[in-house]
Amino acid sequence: MNITVLDGYVLNPGDLTWEGFESLGNLTVYDRTAPEDVIPRCIDSEIIITNKVPFTREIMEALPKLKYIGITATGYNIIDIEAAAEMGITVTNVPEYSTEGVAESVFAHILAFTHRVEEHSERVRNGEWSASGSFSYACYPLMELYGKRLGIIGMGHIGMRTAEIGAAFGMEVVYFTRTQKPEAEEKDFIPLPLEEVLSTSDFISLHVPETKETRGMISRERLSMMKRSAILINTARGGLIDEDALCEALRSGTIAGAGLDVMREEPPKATSALIAQKECIITPHIAWAAKETRTRLMNNTLDNLVSFLIGTPKNTVRP
Repeated sequence: MNITVLDGYVLNPGDLTWEGFESLGNLTVYDRTAPEDVIPRCIDSEIIITNKVPFTREIMEALPKLKYIGITATGYNIIDIEAAAEMGITVTNVPEYSTEGVAESVFAHILAFTHRVEEHSERVRNGEWSASGSFSYACYPLMELYGKRLGIIGMGHIGMRTAEIGAAFGMEVVYFTRTQKPEAEEKDFIPLPLEEVLSTSDFISLHVPETKETRGMISRERLSMMKRSAILINTARGGLIDEDALCEALRSGTIAGAGLDVMREEPPKATSALIAQKECIITPHIAWAAKETRTRLMNNTLDNLVSFLIGTPKNTVRP
């Protein structure tokens, strides 16, 4: 059995092991795969492991041996799921593996705005504190999280964990979700209409998948609903935000800032207008990249494959 990993570098840049997969068949691991190389590299493979390399109907039709696609992620929009089902190809994903890492990343972004650690550290390095004559030298306004309102859009596992961390800081947590969440209400998190979450929250964190319904949901109109002091955080999918509208909102002061771990195009062009925005903190899609998180992802991806091979597939994705 031939197993091909198409973009293994992000999951395992060298600090993890592929031994579990090697024990199951003839394993080939590519760090990255360009679109034109997908079919040649997969032509003899029954098993494909991919993170961001897409599989369209046309690609899958060109791979007659293909039986299984294991996605090393939770999102599965890179796969034509309907086509895979029609061709009898099993597709699996890995839910929940990144809950802790992504929720922590949300607060790394939030605290970057409220405590300005990097900026103050730089002022110390360039001698401003030494020259100030003061034992305490604050060069940016500082803010406590206690008592502030945290708005969660999408109350899945990551949204829930983010809410719990916010509550531990003493924040008031409100949320919008399309399905009732009794466990959230039990924790005294407050369900509200989307417009009210947007208009009343000090910090807004996005935790929904990118679908036809959610793509561009943070539009110019919805940005205009937010408080001028609001900070928008996106660790979910870049396509949730109209980036042109966000640039305008930041330039005009419609909102105070944005913390992004994801963008519409990844990697972005160096000329991206968002990169130039002073009050936009951008990290390169790393909320999921802690070694502990990637180890969990590696193990769960292997477990998905083993379950498929013994005839009891789990975490299957269906149309």
